[in-house]
Amino acid sequence: MNITIISVGKLKEKYLKMGIEEYVKRLSSYAKIDLVEVADEKAPEQLSDAEMEIVKRKEGERILAKISEGMHVIALAIDGKMKSSEELAAELESLMTYGTSKIAFVIGGSLGLHEDVLRRADGKLSFGKMTLPHQLMKLVLVEQIYRSFRIIKGEPYHK
Repeated sequence: MNITIISVGKLKEKYLKMGIEEYVKRLSSYAKIDLVEVADEKAPEQLSDAEMEIVKRKEGERILAKISEGMHVIALAIDGKMKSSEELAAELESLMTYGTSKIAFVIGGSLGLHEDVLRRADGKLSFGKMTLPHQLMKLVLVEQIYRSFRIIKGEPYHK
């Protein structure tokens, strides 16, 4: 299984980097994990709707350029489907069982994902209605992917 996590923006916080590195290391016995960062579009605090659309479109183009043919794409979005850890594990196991070897999770920038990225996605996943910094979301996602593989393999994990 090859899992790619495509995210907007460069991870700067050392504590988040350390957490992500730890889970990537743990995941290495279950799957190949590739972390891809695309540049975020610099923008002022106050943006018009048209300017927000331009920022999301440019970031979306960078994301789409990193998605290869045949990848099963799961976009993280507030309006996505909320799942338990067990449900996410079941989805990943089903994808593996039926021949999907490449999965990409996509985390947008501070303005979210462009509509073109959401259209390309095979599914949308939500971690709740709260807004989380996209950098922190990467850590939460990597942990949940690790937890999913522990569940799939019948190995103990914290409930």
